[in-house]
Amino acid sequence: MRKPGSVKSLEELGRVRLSPNFFMRDFLYSEIASFHGIPNIPGFPDRAIEAGTQLCEQLLEPLQARFGRISIRSAYRSPAVNQFGNEHGLNCASNEANYGGHIWDYADARTGATGATACIIVNSFVPYYERTGDWQALAWWVHDHLPYSEAEFFPKLAAFNLNWSSQPVRAIYSNVGKGRSCLTKPGMENWPGQHASEYAEWLAAGEG
Repeated sequence: MRKPGSVKSLEELGRVRLSPNFFMRDFLYSEIASFHGIPNIPGFPDRAIEAGTQLCEQLLEPLQARFGRISIRSAYRSPAVNQFGNEHGLNCASNEANYGGHIWDYADARTGATGATACIIVNSFVPYYERTGDWQALAWWVHDHLPYSEAEFFPKLAAFNLNWSSQPVRAIYSNVGKGRSCLTKPGMENWPGQHASEYAEWLAAGEG
């Protein structure tokens, strides 16, 4: 598929079904693109579709099947959109850091891995998080149950970036609290094994 050059071809890209519950159009909205008039369109749609399909099938579908509807806050970014966001302090890392992340149609600049990231909210988790502040319950559930590569949690609504990669790292970070911290990554003592005790209270509360 060529890069869309008309409304009709962009509509066709948006109709591509990445998984039973997700279409490409679900991932193309960007506040940066909308407000500043920068097209958020993949230059290499087939690559974006391939990576996005894995993100949806491997991570988003299982998560939604278990906990109900998830909301997408930010997902695909074109290099132009991401670069603008990076240069203007709009919470976007550099393009090189986002290849294989929010920029789905470019491979990771360091490893050559393909990947895709979406920032999501697990809607049913929000009441528990707002009551307890315990974002780690969801983080550990993801770690135990999904073939993710990286996740990074944020304070508002426990939104988090969830990344699928062809070369998964399996590390979780957080911006909740003071500064960025690492919950777990390979080599840390808490990384292997199961962590059911970390999310037992949440599941028992019936808020997930």
